[in-house]
Amino acid sequence: SIALTASGEQLLAYARRMVALNDEVMARLTDQAFEGEVNLGVPHDIVHPAIPRVLQQFNASFPRVKVNLTDSATRQLREGFARGAYDLILTTESDAGEGGETIHQMQLSWVGARNGSSWRQRPLRVAFCRHCIFRPLATAALDDAGITWEMAVDSESDRTIEATVSADLAVTVLLEGTEPSHQEIMDHGGTLPRLPVQNINLYGGDRMKAQYIEELAKLIRQSYEALRPPLRAAG
Repeated sequence: SIALTASGEQLLAYARRMVALNDEVMARLTDQAFEGEVNLGVPHDIVHPAIPRVLQQFNASFPRVKVNLTDSATRQLREGFARGAYDLILTTESDAGEGGETIHQMQLSWVGARNGSSWRQRPLRVAFCRHCIFRPLATAALDDAGITWEMAVDSESDRTIEATVSADLAVTVLLEGTEPSHQEIMDHGGTLPRLPVQNINLYGGDRMKAQYIEELAKLIRQSYEALRPPLRAAG
């Protein structure tokens, strides 16, 4: 003999929606979507082509493990790794530091704008980020060869460096195969000094805390092993 009034029926509809929303909020906040987490740091210039493939393979095997990928300069990655900010990092270095494992090598080369001529100028105008680990290698090689140079742009932005070089206002140094499509390795005919081969080093692969971190390190090694050997004679 008891029934809802018209207002009561409206209130009941709102109440049901509020209960449903509450259940959704609780489910979202308490759902353990991920069963693990790994922090991976990689220099921006070697993210491609290996790392996307690594992450795809890893996700297929461990879909409930979250990977936090950070791209940064080698120096910052080494510092962060020492503080415990990363589980695994890759670096580009002339030698492997303590705890580092060399998994690949790539040739450093002089790079400029397509069909550019800035490499002919003296003093040679060069462009590097402030924290670029290739910067002291390149300037030391120029000094040893007796080639005068000047810093065309000194920036913390990779985009700024890329724009300056692409406009043929300066040259820079990159790992062979990582140059953008609108830049190219300079065919300088030996007028610029040869540059050393760089090691791709893995840190953290020797101190595993979880099985999935070990698997990620394994996939990284395999991915770089599949890359072609470096051209050691490049300039």
